[in-house]
Amino acid sequence: MSGALARVLFYPTLAYNVVMEKVSSRRWFNRVDQTIILGALPFKSMTNELVQTENVRGVITMNEEYETKYFCNSAEEWKAEGVEQLRLSTVDLTGVPSLENLHRGVEFALSHREKGSSVYVHCKAGRCRSATLAAAYIIRIHCWSPEEACQMLASVRPHVIIRSSQLEMLRRYHQQVCGGDSI
Repeated sequence: MSGALARVLFYPTLAYNVVMEKVSSRRWFNRVDQTIILGALPFKSMTNELVQTENVRGVITMNEEYETKYFCNSAEEWKAEGVEQLRLSTVDLTGVPSLENLHRGVEFALSHREKGSSVYVHCKAGRCRSATLAAAYIIRIHCWSPEEACQMLASVRPHVIIRSSQLEMLRRYHQQVCGGDSI
């Protein structure tokens, strides 16, 4: 049911995100560190800015296929720009990235960090699914608690929302990569 609801609400909520970026202090994307850029859907019109100005050579797409079909580059189009795409499909609104996908995404980001390039991590709004992955990356880099990682993200991108189910997954991730108690 949640997947069907996410599909019905996709275009209205995407329009809401576009309006909020225009009428509020929200930015479409924010740089988290020298590697990670956390943002909303990377529209095709943003490709040059991301590749040329932001040095993006990797994109982690947390969206399902239907969300990126019309407005975003395909994996082949990204590749033609010299950008590697990793899709870690997660249902919008209620989805939680799996532990396996958190590991895959963080390893992908770390490989780009070693090369000195940037990774654009996104979902539809850059608030929940992609923020969960960005928090996992911060946990891995600094061994901070999930709460500390989420606070750091909120200081960079104030409209980030990490729900309790996502925070619980981050606690499991923290336990695996840092050991010890994350509460």
